[in-house]
Amino acid sequence: MGAALALGERGRGISAPNPNVGCVVVREGRVVGRGWTQAGGRPHAEAMALAEAGAAARGATVYTTLEPCVHRSPRGPACADLLVEAGVARVVAAMVDPDPRTAGGGLRRLADAGVAVTTGVLQRAAWTGMAGWLTRQALARPLVTLKLALSLDGAVAMADGRSRWITGPEARAHAHGERSRHPLILVGRGTWDADRPRLDVRLAGLEARSRQSPSRHARAGRDDGGGANGGVIWIDRPEAIGGLPGDHLLVEGGAGAAAAFLRAGLVDRLLLYRAPIVVGGGLTLPDIGLAELADAHGRWRLDDARRLGADRLEVYGRR
Repeated sequence: MGAALALGERGRGISAPNPNVGCVVVREGRVVGRGWTQAGGRPHAEAMALAEAGAAARGATVYTTLEPCVHRSPRGPACADLLVEAGVARVVAAMVDPDPRTAGGGLRRLADAGVAVTTGVLQRAAWTGMAGWLTRQALARPLVTLKLALSLDGAVAMADGRSRWITGPEARAHAHGERSRHPLILVGRGTWDADRPRLDVRLAGLEARSRQSPSRHARAGRDDGGGANGGVIWIDRPEAIGGLPGDHLLVEGGAGAAAAFLRAGLVDRLLLYRAPIVVGGGLTLPDIGLAELADAHGRWRLDDARRLGADRLEVYGRR
């Protein structure tokens, strides 16, 4: 299942409207098929893995990060049917599909055909891996990650707004890796007007992700209205993200956009890149709507921390 989860990460950010599922087919202790949801959602992970396994899938065990779908679609066959036709002996699913079109029906289809079924293996890790799609299913909006590059004294920029570069090359490379996993990138109107950021992926081997993702989005002021202009989609408030395509949204700046999303309660994940510098008198985040200091506590949990060159990355998830 760990291998299936790793494969599923390959589809993160490009598999919408379908979840980024990973699948491994094992027969007699040997991996005979691997798959992950492809760009645009098809083929599904199970279909790809079964195609690679061929006849070796008969009698095999299939590990998949999400219950195989049972609903039929004009875009392709149901994975539960494919597994039955392939003659697999057992299917291990990390979690049940919350999509009401399947929601346990795929597992019943397999069991009725005599396939042994196991669920709940590494379920929490699977939920984390597919959190974007699951957030879309539950809340009708993408999962929102807010990226902030900070000095030791909390500045996001110099007093005049300059912020290139607070962090070093290793931290910036990591941030480009995050861009490659987000089909949607948002910057504030002020950042857009001042910098015209490229918002592309500049990492060797991942340049194609700039073509598959991201779409560029900017948060316009309320008086500007919505709409598209030159490939950029403008939104007038954080709550409008529900209408954007894709399951993962990366908010890159500036301070006003960051504060607006925090104030709206729409940040699910924080990426804090802390540089070992002191700015003094720099720009910090504006008001995010806290009435009492006590209200700031208990909102975030530390999920990861690591050194990136001279800088430090801290990843927080919303409780």
